[in-house]
Amino acid sequence: MTRAETCVVACAEAWRGDGAVLASSAGLIPGLGARLAQLTFAPDLLVTDGEATLLRDGRPEGWLPYRQVFSIVAAGTRHVMMGASQLDRFGNQNISCVGPWERPTSQLLCVRGAPGNTVNHPVSYWVPRHSPRVFVEHVDMVSGVGHDRGAYEIRLVVTNLAVLDFGGPERSMRLRSVHPGVTVDDVVAATGFALTVPDQVPQTREPTGEERRLIREHLDPDGLREREVR
Repeated sequence: MTRAETCVVACAEAWRGDGAVLASSAGLIPGLGARLAQLTFAPDLLVTDGEATLLRDGRPEGWLPYRQVFSIVAAGTRHVMMGASQLDRFGNQNISCVGPWERPTSQLLCVRGAPGNTVNHPVSYWVPRHSPRVFVEHVDMVSGVGHDRGAYEIRLVVTNLAVLDFGGPERSMRLRSVHPGVTVDDVVAATGFALTVPDQVPQTREPTGEERRLIREHLDPDGLREREVR
């Protein structure tokens, strides 16, 4: 079992219980997680190729043109796992710029679909490098809104170190589990704000034997996951 495989399973768990919703993902690990969920405990999940084709076990099973995605977004029947250049304690996300927005030091992706996602349907985040540069007291620009700004539901944040949710005071970020080999102190040190830490923090669930087989032999036989999580 590797850290990357634990992260794939943690991402898959974000869609547990969602039913027949559209699972959208940004990044290799979340994409593997969505497909793993569909193959195991979430058979009704709709998984796309990132463009317009709905997939079942990697094979086309439907067509979802871009114009129809807006209806799904507005209806709340979508759960996307996005990336984040910055996140604060309430789940406000920045993917737009670093530094003052009037004159940023780094220009990033603009806001993309983040505003509509965060006010219309559940959103989770994948952060492959958990650090104080990402988990900040205040984001430099709000691209996706957090719970203090009227977000629909920011559900989970999965990182290379841990899984976090928003069960803290006023729906702020809370440590939910640490990955095998990671300590609570490791996560606290890598977070740039005061994180809510329960008295008992469990270990993130490890992949089952069948999940490992699916990841290694079926979903990612080339081992690309290991490049995203070191």
